[in-house]
Amino acid sequence: MSNKIKFHLDENVSNAIANGLRMREIDVTTSSEQGLIGTSDEAQLAYALSQKRVIFTFDDDFLSLAATGIEHCGIIYTRQQRHSLGKIISDLVLIWECLEPEYMYKNIEFL
Repeated sequence: MSNKIKFHLDENVSNAIANGLRMREIDVTTSSEQGLIGTSDEAQLAYALSQKRVIFTFDDDFLSLAATGIEHCGIIYTRQQRHSLGKIISDLVLIWECLEPEYMYKNIEFL
């Protein structure tokens, strides 16, 4: 059994990022693939938690939710259009290579 981070990309994240991660054989789901478009941020976090996935988002509402103490498997956040798609993918790959899921539990990483 692999002890690698699995990602979930919320609905505002480009599918190109998911494709870039999959090209590197990284386990990733997206909100659109999972039928979660238009669901609440709480539902997104609940899905990610149920699947033991770290959520990647541009939505700062997730930071507010995390501040309430809501349980999650980790949040990775950056502002939209702050980085190129290539930079985001390489940063997520680095996180995948260097961090373990246990480290990410209830933690937030900023790109």
